[in-house]
Amino acid sequence: MDGVIVVDKPEGWTSHDAVNKMRRLAGTRRVGHLGTLDPMATGVLPLVAGRATRLAQFYMRNDKRYDALIRFGYATDTYDRDGTATTPRTDPVLDTATIEPLLDEHRGLIVQTPPAISAKKVGGQPAYKLARKRVAVELKPVQVTVYSLELLECAGSAIRIRVHCSAGTYLRSMAHDLGQKVGCGAFLEALRRTASGDFTIENARTLSELEEMAGQGRLKEALVPAARLLPQFPAETVDAFTVSQIRQGRDFRVSPFRVQRGAKYVKAMSPEGDLVAIGEVKMPNLYHPILVL
Repeated sequence: MDGVIVVDKPEGWTSHDAVNKMRRLAGTRRVGHLGTLDPMATGVLPLVAGRATRLAQFYMRNDKRYDALIRFGYATDTYDRDGTATTPRTDPVLDTATIEPLLDEHRGLIVQTPPAISAKKVGGQPAYKLARKRVAVELKPVQVTVYSLELLECAGSAIRIRVHCSAGTYLRSMAHDLGQKVGCGAFLEALRRTASGDFTIENARTLSELEEMAGQGRLKEALVPAARLLPQFPAETVDAFTVSQIRQGRDFRVSPFRVQRGAKYVKAMSPEGDLVAIGEVKMPNLYHPILVL
């Protein structure tokens, strides 16, 4: 079980709940996630298992895709529907002519302040833990990129949008900011992640499907093996002797005909097609193993 299983996380589950479930199904403690998803949210949650957990560092900056429903009328302290209202409730009627110019301000490179109820670290602690203790939390604005933002529907007091954004973008903050601009408050009512990097909802399986597969001894069918991960890195097949050298931390050479000159990282593959290591360029055609599986 060395690889990634893409889960379609259900509503109400934390990312850690899904990790614990997969640990039981796979019979191993070596399971982690590649980026949290709020309990309210559903959709793509890649879980990395076995020796492939060491590859997680290469996935933490993956861009994301979401479908989101934003409700206008009041703001909440969590910026989503699970929070407590912080403004008077109203019942606005929105139209595309009002919303589109506001959405345009959230496209491209933008500065966004994360919600106080978030996993962002403050003094080494997640912000949400401090907020629950009623400790004042002030998170610094950060730059994020919204590659595309499409208005799918505008009806009554709600809008539905489709977003492609960089890691670290909070759709809850976007909803809150839009509510402030309209002047009536807003919050995120529903969120579905449809992609995280190369992992898409089409490849995802529900936890009930995975539980059934595990019961039938077929869980590996859901696994994206380590050898198929990080497809953007060129792959170099090395012989058995070089494999042993790599496992001792020795540099290894690659063919200039198979690996484009200047590639920062390369995947060293065994003759059997297994991922042995990730190498970082040291000199032209010479790589140093920075991660060995």
